[in-house]
Amino acid sequence: MLGYFAIWLSLIALAMPVAFSLAFMGIAWLFIEGQSITQAAQRLIGGIDSFPLLAVPCFVLAGIAMNAGGVSVRIYDFARALVGHLTGGLGHVNVIGSVIFSGMSGSAIADAGGLGILEVKAMKEDGYKASFAGALTCASCIIGPLIPPSIPMVLYGVISNTSVGALFLAGVVPGLLTAAMLMIHVYFYARGRPELARHRRAGLRELWLAFRRAFLALLTPLIIMGGIFGGIFTPTEAAAVAAIYALALGLFIYGDLKLSDLPRVFKEAVNTSAVVGFIVAGASLFGWVLARERVPQAIAEAFLGLSTDPLVILVIINLVMLVLGCFMEGIAIMILMVPVFLPVIQQVGIDPVHFGVVVTMNLMIGILTPPFGVALFTVAKVGRIPFEDLAREILPFLPGLILVLFALTYFPSLSMTLPRLVYG
Repeated sequence: MLGYFAIWLSLIALAMPVAFSLAFMGIAWLFIEGQSITQAAQRLIGGIDSFPLLAVPCFVLAGIAMNAGGVSVRIYDFARALVGHLTGGLGHVNVIGSVIFSGMSGSAIADAGGLGILEVKAMKEDGYKASFAGALTCASCIIGPLIPPSIPMVLYGVISNTSVGALFLAGVVPGLLTAAMLMIHVYFYARGRPELARHRRAGLRELWLAFRRAFLALLTPLIIMGGIFGGIFTPTEAAAVAAIYALALGLFIYGDLKLSDLPRVFKEAVNTSAVVGFIVAGASLFGWVLARERVPQAIAEAFLGLSTDPLVILVIINLVMLVLGCFMEGIAIMILMVPVFLPVIQQVGIDPVHFGVVVTMNLMIGILTPPFGVALFTVAKVGRIPFEDLAREILPFLPGLILVLFALTYFPSLSMTLPRLVYG
């Protein structure tokens, strides 16, 4: 099986898209083993034939509709009124804007591509280096999949058969910790730079007007989470409600989204969802091959041969996933590695909800790490920042984020307190 992995990594190194490389390796295994090729089609379709997975295109559509419908601008203005006067001004606005937007889209890339345009432009006008503004935008966008709703947590819930509602609750504190770490970074960065613009504190009237403009958008996370925990709809249905609500806001309330914009919005949502779906399908086929070759069991035995201490196991898994995150797309890592690691965590008594938060945090750090960080490419494009400058500027952010990751690893209560309060 090591030979298959070596060939697969070679295909990725040769710039073959991840989804194609995964599907190719699965089909190659069927040929080599002399099995029916029709199994490939069955596994590819079976990998995406899941009701909970419908949440992904719906949340993608919600995020794109909010960006196109004027929601991002209102959130940014409200965040600016809240914290724009602090030392670090628009850096803190960047982070708080991501915290608010995270309760709506569940996607890091939607945050980076929507709010990111506003944030980078405003920070550059305030005297921030373009590379720092872009790096902070990259770092803050990872809050989106931590604070509910969360597309990665939906995928993890499907793969591991874990409650999506519990995962959503488990991500709240980690998301806020990440935001706090980034705001500390911004404060110390800005404190010694008097050339950065200082903003006056917003008055109560100004704060109220910004809140009123953003109020309907701010209701989105309450509708989503309230509906889920009130038993009104499932997480998948909540995603559909979020998409409909986002379209209604843009079309009928704010008026920033025109009927003529809908084909573009739906096309972008379909393209993004298709990419995710193809990766899920390809990884499902390759994951099935790994299961047939008993790779999860072999890895479980290897890990347990090193230690049976849950903390040691989690640290090893963290290191493996951080390295993979430098070279692979996060969704592919999750679909391939979670089934491999699940037997290990089950044998040492690690809660799958806690593990889901640790995995998600790992994957979010992965989208920031050169050379293949997806968030870096997105912000480099929307902010018109050289990729090399952005990759260099993101490095000082990584130690703080890794510190948050290891805090979540060592202190399960940080992620498990809320789910235990609700689910017992």
